[in-house]
Amino acid sequence: MTPKEAIEFGKKNGAVMVDLKFTDLLGQWQHTSIPFGQLSESLFEEGAGFDGSSIRGFQPINQSDMLLLPDPTTAVMDPFTKHPTLSFICDIQDTLTRQSYSRDPRYIARKAIAYLKQTGIADIAYFGPEAEFFIFDDVRYSTAPNHTFYRVDSVEGAWNTGADEGPNLGHKVRYKGGYFPVSPSDTQMDLRTDICLTLAKVGIEVEVSHHEVATAGQGEIDMRFDSLLAMADKLMWFKHVVKNCAYQAGKSATFMPKPITGDNGNGMHIHQSLWRGSTPLFAGDEYAGMSELALYYIGGILKHSRALAGISNATTNSYKRLVPGFEAPVNLAYSSRNRSAAIRISTYSSSPKSRRIEVRYPDPTANPYLTFAAMLMAGLDGIKNKIHPGEPLDKDLYSLSPEELQSVPAMPFGLDQALDALEADHEFLLQGDVFTKDCIQMWLDYKRENELAVVRRAVHPLEYQLYYDV
Repeated sequence: MTPKEAIEFGKKNGAVMVDLKFTDLLGQWQHTSIPFGQLSESLFEEGAGFDGSSIRGFQPINQSDMLLLPDPTTAVMDPFTKHPTLSFICDIQDTLTRQSYSRDPRYIARKAIAYLKQTGIADIAYFGPEAEFFIFDDVRYSTAPNHTFYRVDSVEGAWNTGADEGPNLGHKVRYKGGYFPVSPSDTQMDLRTDICLTLAKVGIEVEVSHHEVATAGQGEIDMRFDSLLAMADKLMWFKHVVKNCAYQAGKSATFMPKPITGDNGNGMHIHQSLWRGSTPLFAGDEYAGMSELALYYIGGILKHSRALAGISNATTNSYKRLVPGFEAPVNLAYSSRNRSAAIRISTYSSSPKSRRIEVRYPDPTANPYLTFAAMLMAGLDGIKNKIHPGEPLDKDLYSLSPEELQSVPAMPFGLDQALDALEADHEFLLQGDVFTKDCIQMWLDYKRENELAVVRRAVHPLEYQLYYDV
């Protein structure tokens, strides 16, 4: 849509408010609203002011004035507001220079696309994330100097087989037994359908919906792939829709990587491919029907994966899921069909158009704009420098002996290691000024000071179990 068409779209749908959404550096939506009568074509160029110093990872207080510029192509009617509301995703500008803001995640994604075209390698990068989630019936947590706890519950939870539910009707989902069960074990079919229908209202095409492996209401709904920026926008809407549909149903959804000990966590496998016009560039006659270019792309991803983890697995909780031999792939290898490798090549279809790679270690706490852009930059570095990924590993990597695994590099086992790797290896992200040193430094500083240090200082309940009576 043009600005004029977006305004007409709002009028046609009876909008009384306009919601301006944008993404903070860490990957969460923020918003502000104005009456629909204040929306004019000039707003799309002049922007609406806001205080950047109050947004995580943005400006200091002495440089706090910033502008939101709504993108007219993102116009949709918000499906959750009581009053008809026209919603836009916004870009961010500096008020003085009127330049795009270097720490705006959406701007970084735009620059990655521009850099791709500049290289002449391809003109479009497709991404397809599979963001898993839990939908719980009850969530409680608290931290204080003298206590800390969390408690989640679900009528599906395997721990509730003996609970007094007045009456308990059984049919609980076993630990690691939640992949594709039917009702009554799967209690969330209708809720996932509500999510699918709501996604359609905001223009997102769904390909599949199902229960996932874990007990206690783990689900997955996959969107059809799209170009980098459009897919990042859609993933923001996806998380918003899942959370709000669950909330309307009296439940709570989380994309936290590891909310339950001892069962699978939430991953976000990211499918990706490069195209030039209508020609898929990953199809060829190399291993698993891939092209040499695709193998170089894989080589770049594998080379930089430890640094990428600082963006794609950017919470302390992410590494409760990335545990060797348990659920998520931590071994930096690639393979066809093999879900124990960090990069899997799908074999569902032999069509050249379906040739893609699936990076399996990320999780849905990732900022999609930064993560997609960083993975594209790593893959392009592999292509430009002809980084071959070596021989594929088609074995079950979870079953390999320590001796066999010695030659296979592995993901970091903590956020501190991932951030150190990103600090040491980020030159590939600076190409084309896609990421800036300032942005990367702010990311590192924020994560270290506001997450790592906080968790490191906190007393853990397990420490009482291990050490109280020493």
